[in-house]
Amino acid sequence: MSEIADSGGGEKGGKKRAKKQSTRIDMTPMVDLAFLLLTFFVLTSTFSKPKSMELTFPVPPNPLDPPPPAIKNGITFLLTKDDKIFYYEGEYKAKDQPEATVVKELNYSQESLHKYLADKNKRLQDEIKNLEAKLQAKQIPDTTYKRLVRNAKADKSSPTFLIKTDDQATYKNVIDLIDELNINLVGKYVVVDILKSELDLVHEKTGG
Repeated sequence: MSEIADSGGGEKGGKKRAKKQSTRIDMTPMVDLAFLLLTFFVLTSTFSKPKSMELTFPVPPNPLDPPPPAIKNGITFLLTKDDKIFYYEGEYKAKDQPEATVVKELNYSQESLHKYLADKNKRLQDEIKNLEAKLQAKQIPDTTYKRLVRNAKADKSSPTFLIKTDDQATYKNVIDLIDELNINLVGKYVVVDILKSELDLVHEKTGG
């Protein structure tokens, strides 16, 4: 609310003087409105929540149990310092065995890690795209789509990716790799401990 205060006027020396008016603005309603808006935004806003990522770790082995069967369709990533990624496919074979394991190197660029995962997981990606097309065309319900996607990701023919790190790799390296696995719709990956023989291969490559 505003008020106009009249300071009065009069005559001086036979001349009429103009009345002087001053304006006073009442800011009380504006303050009330500001508090109402502040209360509204506090009650309706969503505070940032800590982001988490689900990781799958194997169950600790029982010493009395027989050793698990080797993962024949596995791809192992070895993460180390300087954002380096080494990998090999299939079962690990020592140097004294025929066709001993040889590691190759990747990096986190689109033309390296992303392209490699896209090529390796192309069959699954095509299958999921076909399911998405059927869902959009309303040929299958949403529940059926989710079930078929889960089954496709768990299929035995799909590769299993093993993530292993030495003590010089960073958490960022692991998260970046898992992000790429999720982007490429990889259904089976697990974080496991690195073997001493695998660590030796990494050190040979890095000179560490």
